[in-house]
Amino acid sequence: MVNSFCRFLFNKVLGWKENVTVDHYDKCIICAAPHTSNWDFIIAQLYYHSIGRTAGFLMKKEWFFWPLGPIFKKMGGIPVERSRHTSLTDQLAERAKAADRFELAVTPEGTRSRVTTWKRGFYFIALKAELPIMLYAIDYATKTVVCTRILIPSGDVEADMKIIMNYYRHYKGRHPEKFALEEISDEQPKA
Repeated sequence: MVNSFCRFLFNKVLGWKENVTVDHYDKCIICAAPHTSNWDFIIAQLYYHSIGRTAGFLMKKEWFFWPLGPIFKKMGGIPVERSRHTSLTDQLAERAKAADRFELAVTPEGTRSRVTTWKRGFYFIALKAELPIMLYAIDYATKTVVCTRILIPSGDVEADMKIIMNYYRHYKGRHPEKFALEEISDEQPKA
């Protein structure tokens, strides 16, 4: 019932569609971009529930106040305290290894504001837990949720991030002026 209702809202009410050509994994990291609006969260939740799946997501702990906190936790929310210097990537990688099912959606921009350097935590969680990264785009230009590529982390972070940047190059966020891709050089650092 929930799936049908979410599908109705996603497709009929909001007019969105999907272009997903890859298989879903029971254990994966979902890289979601562009992230320029709170609507991204709503669109992503409606889409993912419409296909009968749920994924955890990271959100700053300030959003976990009453009455939203319990709702976000029930939806899979994981509060993040940005000021603490504990290794959340290690904790999540260990959780992923131990779980039978682990789907974690991450917005690598980390904010709805324009940033020129994406966070790499999602990459390191996938690398440490040996998980594929599903590259999901929320494209407002075509009102389409797109996933046509999966990346298996190679360990060469910059080379893999360049692939990721190239993948997202053609997608538009709700506020395109807030979306920036990271420029990654082909030059290797000198030893």
